[in-house]
Amino acid sequence: MHKEFLMGNEAIALGAIAAGVNLVSGYPGTPSTEVLETAAKRKAHGTYVEWSVNEKTAMEVAAGAAYAGARSLVTMKQVGLNVASDPLMSLAYIGVKGGMVILVADDPGPVSSQTEQDTRHFARFSKLPCFDPSSAQEAYEMVQEAFSYSERYQTPVFLRPTTRVCHGYASINVKDTDEYTVHHPDGFIKDSGRWVIFPRLSYQNHIRIEERNVRLSEDFSAYERNKIYYPQESPKDSSAAAQKGIAAGGISFTYVMEALKSAGTVPVLKVSTPHPFPERLALQFLDGLDEVLCLEELDPVIENELLRICGKFHLPVKIYGKLTHHVKNAGENSRDSVYQDIQNFLGLPAQDAGAPDAAAVQKTDSKTFTAKTADAPALPIRPPVLCAGCPHRASFYAVKTAMKGKKTIFCGDIGCYTLGNAMPLDMVDTCLCMGAGLGIAQGVSRIEPDTYCFAFVGDSTFFASAITGAVNAVYNQADMTLIILDNSTTAMTGHQPHPGTGRTMMGGVSSKVDIEAVLRGIGLAAVETVDPLDLEKAVTCVKRTAEEPGVKAVIFRSPCIAVTKPAGTVRILADKCISCKKCIRELGCPALTVTDGRICADPSLCTGCTLCSQLCPAGAMVMINGGDSNE
Repeated sequence: MHKEFLMGNEAIALGAIAAGVNLVSGYPGTPSTEVLETAAKRKAHGTYVEWSVNEKTAMEVAAGAAYAGARSLVTMKQVGLNVASDPLMSLAYIGVKGGMVILVADDPGPVSSQTEQDTRHFARFSKLPCFDPSSAQEAYEMVQEAFSYSERYQTPVFLRPTTRVCHGYASINVKDTDEYTVHHPDGFIKDSGRWVIFPRLSYQNHIRIEERNVRLSEDFSAYERNKIYYPQESPKDSSAAAQKGIAAGGISFTYVMEALKSAGTVPVLKVSTPHPFPERLALQFLDGLDEVLCLEELDPVIENELLRICGKFHLPVKIYGKLTHHVKNAGENSRDSVYQDIQNFLGLPAQDAGAPDAAAVQKTDSKTFTAKTADAPALPIRPPVLCAGCPHRASFYAVKTAMKGKKTIFCGDIGCYTLGNAMPLDMVDTCLCMGAGLGIAQGVSRIEPDTYCFAFVGDSTFFASAITGAVNAVYNQADMTLIILDNSTTAMTGHQPHPGTGRTMMGGVSSKVDIEAVLRGIGLAAVETVDPLDLEKAVTCVKRTAEEPGVKAVIFRSPCIAVTKPAGTVRILADKCISCKKCIRELGCPALTVTDGRICADPSLCTGCTLCSQLCPAGAMVMINGGDSNE
C-alpha cells in the first residue's frame, strides 16, 4: 500500500483497476468524467477503455463484456442514466456473469446539470443494489467491494458518488500494482435460456430478484460500511441523550461526523447501501430511540425506509427530515447546513454542535487576528459566458443577423452553446436535454408553420442523441433548419474525443465519421459547411439555407479556442474608435471592456478571432501578433 493525493473520481478509477476491471465504457458528463479518463491513463495491461457514443451504448458495451465473464465499469452522470435506462431495466432482469459496476455521479445543487434527480430511486426502481460512498477513500475501497457483490449475486450494481465525493481531494491509501487483482474472463457461453429475454424468463427472474434482495438486505446489515456509531464508542444507554439519533448516508454522513466531534452524544446510523436497505441493522439502531433526524442528498430515501420500518414493526419513533421540513428538500447539503440541522434537532448552542463561531481565529506569520464573517464583502456574481474567441459566439451572431426581423424560434441544447442564452446574444429559446432541440423545433413548426424553426446542436451531441431527431425530421417531412456547431471536440466536459474526431480513448486513430455525409445519407439535400468566423459568408449561408424547403442544415466548423493556438490579438486604434460600443453591445465577448470611456481589448483573453473587427463600423480594430492591444 502507498498514499496518493487524489480526486475522488481518480480514486474510484484506481479502485476499479485494483479490482481487475477488464473494460471501462462511458459518456462524459460532470461530475463523472474523470473516472474514465483516469482509467484510461492508469489502466492495467489488457484493460480496454472507450468513450461510447452515448450512455445507452456504453451500458450495452459493458453488459456484453460482463456476459463474457469480464469485470466491467460503465460511467455517466445522473441525467445520462435516463439515456441508459432502456438497457438497464432489462439488464436488471437478465443479470450478468462477470462483475458489472454502474457508476452514476449525482449532482446535488445542481452544480452543472439540468436536474437534481437521485439515482437511489433508480436503484429501487430497477431492483438493483446501490453503494453510496461517503468519502474518496471509501469510494476507492467500495468500488472493489461492489465488483465482489456483483459477481456473488450475478447482478449489475450501482455506485452512486455525489459531486463532493467525486471532486473532493484527499490523501488515499491505494494498493501497489503487485496487490492488484488480475481477473481473467472465461468467455461468453451460449445459453438462450439465460441471455435471451423472453416474457416467461422475465417472470421467473423477477421472482428470483425479489428473493435475492431479501438476502441482500440481510447481507448488507452485516456489511462493514453500514454501521451504528454509538456515543463515545460505547454501547447505547438509557439516558435522555440516547433517545435521539441521526441517520445519514453519502457525503452527508461525513458532515454529520464533523458536526458531532464535540457533541458526540447521539448514535448515528451510517447507510452505505440505500438499496436493498439494511433493515436488521436499522432495527437495532431504532431500538430505544424516540426521535431520528435523517440527513441525506437528495431525496428522503433513508427517511422513507425508516418510516417504512417503523410502520412495519410498530415502533413509536418519530422520523424527521425532508418530509417534515426539518431539512431542506432541494440543493446539496454543506458542512454548515448540517451543523445547523443538528443544532436545531439537538437543541444545542452552535458551538456545541461543532458549528464555526461567528468570528474565526486564524494565524498568519505567528500573529493572531480575528476575521468576522459578517464584515466580509459579498462575492461578485460571475455568470458563465462563452470563452473569448469561441466560434459558437460567431455562429449564434451569424444566425441572429441573418434572421433579423423574421419570426423565429431557436431551440438550444446541452453544452457550451447553452451559454448562447445570455445577453446580448439571447439565442437559446428552449433547452431540454441532449438532442431534444430537433424534436422541439419540429413540434413548433407543426403548430406555427409561419415560424422559422432552428435547432442548435454540437458535433459530439449530434452523434450522441441528435441523429434520430434528424432522421425523424426527414421521414416526417418537417420544415426546420439544423445548425451543427462543430468545434471538433466535446468541449464542455473537458475535450474528449468523439466519432467525428478520428481519435479513440485508447489512443488509436479511426476513420472520422463525416457529419455532412451522414446528413446527406439520411436524405438532407441542402447541407452547407461554413466557417462562422467569416461573418459575411456565414450570414449569407444562413439566409440562403433557411429559405430552402424541408429539412436543411448548416454546419459551422471552427475548432474550439481552448484546444487551438490563438492567432494573435486585436488592437484597438484609439484615433479611429468612435466609442459606439457596438462590439460590446452585440457580442458580449469577455475580452472587450470599457476603461475610462475607451473600448479596450484584454490581450490576456483576446484570441484574435476578428469577429469584433468585422462588426466595427469605424475600422478601429486591427490584428496584431503580440504587444499592447490598445493604443
